Amino acid sequence: MELGHEEMASALEASGDYRVLRRLQPRMFKPDFIPSARLALYVDVETTGLDPRQDEIIELAMVPFWYEPNGQVLGCSAPFQGFNQPRLPITAEIQALTGITNEMVAGQRIDPAGVLSVVSPAALVVAHNAGFDRRFLERLDAVFTTKAWACSMSQVDWAADGHEGTKLGYLTQGCGFFYDQHRAVNDCFAAIELLARPLRRTDRPAMAELLERARAPSWRIWAENSPFDLKDRLKARGYRWNGEGGPSPRAWYVDVEESALQNELTFLKMEIYQREIDLLTRRIDAYDRFSDRC
Repeated sequence: MELGHEEMASALEASGDYRVLRRLQPRMFKPDFIPSARLALYVDVETTGLDPRQDEIIELAMVPFWYEPNGQVLGCSAPFQGFNQPRLPITAEIQALTGITNEMVAGQRIDPAGVLSVVSPAALVVAHNAGFDRRFLERLDAVFTTKAWACSMSQVDWAADGHEGTKLGYLTQGCGFFYDQHRAVNDCFAAIELLARPLRRTDRPAMAELLERARAPSWRIWAENSPFDLKDRLKARGYRWNGEGGPSPRAWYVDVEESALQNELTFLKMEIYQREIDLLTRRIDAYDRFSDRC
C-alpha cells in the first residue's frame, strides 16, 4: 500500500529519526462572522540601503491579517505589493541581496492612495525588525506615524523557545516549514504563520507574547555626559550610542522595561556618575517605539 505525501511525512516524523519541512500554505480568512476579530498589518520593505534619510524603498509588501485579543491568529486578507523606482540605479549588491533589478522597478511608483486604504483600518502594524521598516515607512506616508507598532523579531523571545537565530529563514525551518524567500509578500505570510503557531514553552501563539510586549510601556534613559572611560561598561550593559544628534542627545542610551527603570537609574548614579544626577528619561509605547521620533 502506497502512502500519500502527508501520511509519509507523518510516518517519518513519528520515527523520531527525521524532521519534515512542509511548504507554507498561507492562512486566508474572511472576518465577516467574528465581531471580536481585530485587524493588523504585516509589512516588509526592500530598500536601496540602510539609511532612511538618504536611501529609498524599492518594494513594499503589506499583508492584512486578523487576530483575536488573546493572540489567536485567524488568517490573512489579500496582500498589497508595489515597486518603486529610486532616483539612482539599484546597485549590484542590493540586486543580489533583494533579487530586485532595475528592470523590475522601471517606471514604477508605490500608489499613495492604495497605501492609505490598506493601512488606515489597521489597529497594529507588525514587521520583522520594526526599527528598520518603521523609519522608512514613516517617510513614505504619515499614516504610519499614527499606528501602534510591534516587532516579531525582538518582541518574541525566540531564543527561550529553542531557536538559534531570529532571521525568518532560521525560525521557519525551526517551526517545520519553508517558503519561497526573497519576495517581500512571501516574507510577510511566513512571519504571520510564525505568530500563529504556539510557542513550545507556553503553548500559546507567539502573537500573544508579541501583543503583551508591544502593549507594555518601556523607558529610554539617556546617559548624557557620562565619563568617557566607562563607555565600554555601558556598551556591555546594552547601551547604544546615538551619534546622529537632532532632537535626541548625542549620548549613550538604553531602553528598559518599566519595572527595571529605578534599578537602572540607581546603577548609573552609583557606578557611572558616582553622584546624584537628574537624567533624561522618556516613556515609550507602541505608538512611538521603533521610530526616529523617539
